Amino acid sequence: TRCRQRGGTAHMTDASRCRMSKVLEVLRDGGLVIYPTDTVYGIGCDFSNQKAVERICRLKQINPKKQNLSFICHDLSQVAGYTRQISNSTFKLMKRVLPGPYTFILEANNQVPKILHTKKKTVGIRIPNHPVPLLMVEQLGNPIITTSVKDDDEIVEYTTDPELIYEDFKELVDIVIDSGIGNNKPSTIVDVTGDIPELIREGAGELPDFL
Repeated sequence: TRCRQRGGTAHMTDASRCRMSKVLEVLRDGGLVIYPTDTVYGIGCDFSNQKAVERICRLKQINPKKQNLSFICHDLSQVAGYTRQISNSTFKLMKRVLPGPYTFILEANNQVPKILHTKKKTVGIRIPNHPVPLLMVEQLGNPIITTSVKDDDEIVEYTTDPELIYEDFKELVDIVIDSGIGNNKPSTIVDVTGDIPELIREGAGELPDFL
């Protein structure tokens, strides 16, 4: 394990061997973590920590009341704890493609912190096919917010190199987990709050035949 400390940010250069206890400590203390997923690198925090969520919103310059915030769950049983009753067809669909590069828009229940609720009372749910965020969520015991690491380049939308991510964000977040070069396509977003699934954004996830 090799962790470098600069400007208050620990840079973990081997995600598979780095001390997850340090990541969990940061999350529980309201810190921000940049981590790999099966799509692009994400910025996250404990979704139950309001100050941490507000910090991410300031960093990304978004209003959580006007824009859906997504969070990562460990599995479908955890998803059920934060959403209204999921129909059989939706459950079968999610079970079919998850873990994977998809975000599902679902109706939130009262267990979701109010800061995550939009006027439509919906949330985005991800179960990525990547061991690092799944382990983070499993050991934390709470979902984590996930929002993509954007690039300032007008042509390149997402930063894929963790070294560059570290240089850009080392003063803004608390830990950057380096898991090698990431992908440059975000997740496919599907709204399943209605009777028929609706494609919101075509991303890394292949479009199943239900769309």
